[in-house]
Amino acid sequence: MGAPVDELLHLLDLETVEVDRYRGRSIDEDRLRVFGGQVAAQALVAAGRTVERGRVHSLHSYFLRPGDPHRPILYEVDRIRDGRSFTTRRVVAIQRGEAVFNLQCSFHVEEDGLVHEDPPPEAPAPEGLAPPGEPERDTRMAPRGFPEPHGLEVRFVTELPWTRDGEAGSRELLWLRAGGPLGDDPVVHAAVVVFASDLTLFDSILQRHGIPRGEPSVAGASLDHCMWFHRPLRADRWLLYEHRSPVAYGARGLAVGSLHDVEGHLVASVVQEGLVRLRPGSPYRARLGHADDGATGSGEAAGAGGPAAGTGPGGG
Repeated sequence: MGAPVDELLHLLDLETVEVDRYRGRSIDEDRLRVFGGQVAAQALVAAGRTVERGRVHSLHSYFLRPGDPHRPILYEVDRIRDGRSFTTRRVVAIQRGEAVFNLQCSFHVEEDGLVHEDPPPEAPAPEGLAPPGEPERDTRMAPRGFPEPHGLEVRFVTELPWTRDGEAGSRELLWLRAGGPLGDDPVVHAAVVVFASDLTLFDSILQRHGIPRGEPSVAGASLDHCMWFHRPLRADRWLLYEHRSPVAYGARGLAVGSLHDVEGHLVASVVQEGLVRLRPGSPYRARLGHADDGATGSGEAAGAGGPAAGTGPGGG
């Protein structure tokens, strides 16, 4: 491909198989599972192909099974409702005849109404920040890794996720945008934001305990991913992404985030719940007062696939 953003656009250009069925490719890299932001973004594009009016305003999704990055993904769209103001779609991502991901999203015809929003956090302009350096270890957490993950530009305001060494933090703050023009299709811009939002969101759960991204003694899995789009946005212009984790308990943590445009408008909000398990022998088990009894929990725990930063049962 040409510029990195062309590769990102190609990733979102689904093949039409038949009516309401689409096929998507995966990122060409050596990953154990499909990147969750990718499958969520492609599912949104599939839904948008069937909608004639309105912009996406919300999506709710669940990662069900690990996706195989070496196989195509079939997206089946269910046209649940076409109303005068709202259009609702359900999308199931399928591999080997099994659902690996489920998305429900809603599109809204623009209307006039009340207007208010929280102000953006204070942050230096992205132009004055250097691109992040390469992580010290292969985390397998982000497509193509850093410094520039798969057609995106990223500028961290807070500490790099892979440089923490036991020092806890309360939030992550970074700028992000596509690495080139994306055209004018609002579904594509929303899909790129969905893709980008999953790159670092899970890190805020680890950040509360000073755990670096890529820590091999911590197993993580994204369980769900929800977003609300408040205003029209452009993903090829800088967006300030702030996220934090207000709570973790019972091997699950919650991460919440907000995205502001350069004018200071709150354009999108995101929430994700993640599964976080400390592997046997993890130094963090002793630090948190857990007995190292060798248990990893039930279900897919041990297979959650290495360090946490967005990988999950569905590859988030």
